[in-house]
Amino acid sequence: MKLLFVAAFALFVLSTFDKADSSAYDKIVAHSRIRARKEGPNVCALQQVMGTKKKYFSTCRNWYQGAICGKKATVLYECCPGYMKLDGMRGCPAVAPIDNVYGTLGLVKATSTQNYADISKLRPEIEGSGSYTFFAPSNEAWENLEESVRSALVSNVNIELYNALHYHMANKRFLTKDLKNGMTVTSMYNDLGLQINHYSNGVVTVNCARIIYGNQVATNGVVHVIDRVISAVGSTIEDRIAVDDDLTTLNDIADGSAWLEKLGQPGHYTLFAPSNEAFESLGSDVLERLQALLNFHLLDSVQCSEAIIAGSTYETVEGNNIEIGCDGESLTVNGVKMVRKKDIVTTNGVIHVIDKVLMPDSAKQVMELVGTSQSTFGDMVSELGLSAAMRADAEYTLLAPLNVAFSDEVMSMDQRLLRIILESHILKNKIVLGQLYNGQRLETIGGKFLRVFIYRTAVCIENACLIRGTDVNALRNILLFHINNGIFIGGGLESGVTNLLKSLQGSNLKVMFANNTMQVNSVQVPESDIMATNGVIHFVNQVLYPAERIIQIVEEVPDVTKVTRVIESKPTLTKVTRVIESKPTVTKVTRVIEGAPAITKVTRVLSGPQYTHTGTANLDIEGADVSISHIEGTANFDPESLTKIIQGNTADVLTLYEPVCSFGSSGVRLESKACHRAFAIRAPRLWNELPESTEAVTCCSLVLTPCTVGAITYKLQQTAEGESVTKFLDVR
Repeated sequence: MKLLFVAAFALFVLSTFDKADSSAYDKIVAHSRIRARKEGPNVCALQQVMGTKKKYFSTCRNWYQGAICGKKATVLYECCPGYMKLDGMRGCPAVAPIDNVYGTLGLVKATSTQNYADISKLRPEIEGSGSYTFFAPSNEAWENLEESVRSALVSNVNIELYNALHYHMANKRFLTKDLKNGMTVTSMYNDLGLQINHYSNGVVTVNCARIIYGNQVATNGVVHVIDRVISAVGSTIEDRIAVDDDLTTLNDIADGSAWLEKLGQPGHYTLFAPSNEAFESLGSDVLERLQALLNFHLLDSVQCSEAIIAGSTYETVEGNNIEIGCDGESLTVNGVKMVRKKDIVTTNGVIHVIDKVLMPDSAKQVMELVGTSQSTFGDMVSELGLSAAMRADAEYTLLAPLNVAFSDEVMSMDQRLLRIILESHILKNKIVLGQLYNGQRLETIGGKFLRVFIYRTAVCIENACLIRGTDVNALRNILLFHINNGIFIGGGLESGVTNLLKSLQGSNLKVMFANNTMQVNSVQVPESDIMATNGVIHFVNQVLYPAERIIQIVEEVPDVTKVTRVIESKPTLTKVTRVIESKPTVTKVTRVIEGAPAITKVTRVLSGPQYTHTGTANLDIEGADVSISHIEGTANFDPESLTKIIQGNTADVLTLYEPVCSFGSSGVRLESKACHRAFAIRAPRLWNELPESTEAVTCCSLVLTPCTVGAITYKLQQTAEGESVTKFLDVR
């Protein structure tokens, strides 16, 4: 009874300290306890991979998927670490008795390790006084060890077995909360280090061996059961590459490089090392681009295979990402089983030997980036000699048309003309999408210049637009714009109003639910409320685009200072041919003529002694000293009332304002600095739609509605010192 009290008190004290500084391992065990609370006190829910003995305190992701590394997993209910069952009682109500480290090995069913402690004469040490941490291999771990290695350890001399067990021990108590990611624990064998990694998914590894049963407290330390027998490590990644027969080619091509020298320094790296056979498939020209190639195989973190229980993306030293996942017992890279030897532990990281060379875009020549959907372009560039003309030491950008763009008409062209066309698709210098801005001029290898146009939904060069899928970051933003971090069903939304839901991309989704119909950003939702275990799905009948992303692009253009609204209707002006930066003499553009311009209309200031009314919607005023020369009004035109206004005999003028830019034929008014929200509030009928912001608007892009019911809008053309000034006024 006294022993049981001591055990309970020790566990209480340790758990109290744990709460103050809990680790990812502790948190995931706590979640497992919550999942199993219906089974009784102190019961934890684990997942066991079907067909294996591997068990996990799993993450929410794996729990709801019901799988580990893509393999079906069953749910087991076991006593949480430190507790045990009692006959006739529900759950695990009893605290496990506390014993010394040797006795605790039996309690956690690490009986093989306990037996080897007897054989090696280690037992008196771990039964005596002291404070130890024992990373004890499970019985299955010893069974999986190569027979030759195990036989050598239990030979008559026994010193090797004693040293091997000492390497699994530290002369200090370390609970899982004390085992920090990237730390090195000094072992009891020649002070060699044990490489600790503590991952966010709760997995803790020691030299890449996973702790499968942790924090079993003993009177003289703590026992953590691990899933494999670990061996002493004293070499760096550089050292291991130099002696591994599978990596001689890698060692030869990297010999003397700064990259290899880096792997001989202290750090935390993961190297996916291509085998000799993997390099045999590469040409010599690829090996010349060695730096980017090698960096694409290196991570600035240690990723042991046992910590990978689902696919995750990691950034390489080269800068691009690779996906590391698992398929059963196999480790995968970018979804492919290519790891032939894993978890070669070194003092500064881990090596996984792969049978394929990973090829980043940065290690490819530009023509190697041409995909199968642009193969016709690639073939034509090579056939017409343009590929050979591109220097290896220069940088180029390809504007590669899809195969469908090469019609019979194009393919039947004279080869000289076709070469000129293809030259227009090859730009000098390396240009990425984020560097493009509206009005930019790009030089081709043929010496011609192409213009860039930025639109809301596209980035275009001359009359061709870039396919959105070629911009991975833009595609990622679009996908994130379709996801909200919450579960919202149609019936849970307030009906008849706009519900703002923040997307994972950061912008708001405008969701409207009315009459059992849902819309998202004015897009119909034909099917909604499809429930899943971790959320809900609503189908939309077109792709949603985050407008803020386009505005951000446009705002980066030097000539544009602010964008307040994007008009989504089809534009009437689709192509800009020339920008005149000087003060314009033409204040109204009715039509864009691509050829040499001709004068189609001359507006003349008339003079005379009186006002003359002509037409039903226009008033031409003649007079020697008048300031108003031309007036246009709505169908409710009233010349008499307007005359009083001009002469100052009425106060019914709602507003009088001056546009900086006149109207185009589409009726869209572009204005900067002279448009204020205060004006829009005073004369709301002039505008089809107001900005949503309550702040003053210093630049507008709004649609003018001159024909408004119950009101008359006049356009006056006023002369002052020979210059024409257009004004507008709104009259009740």
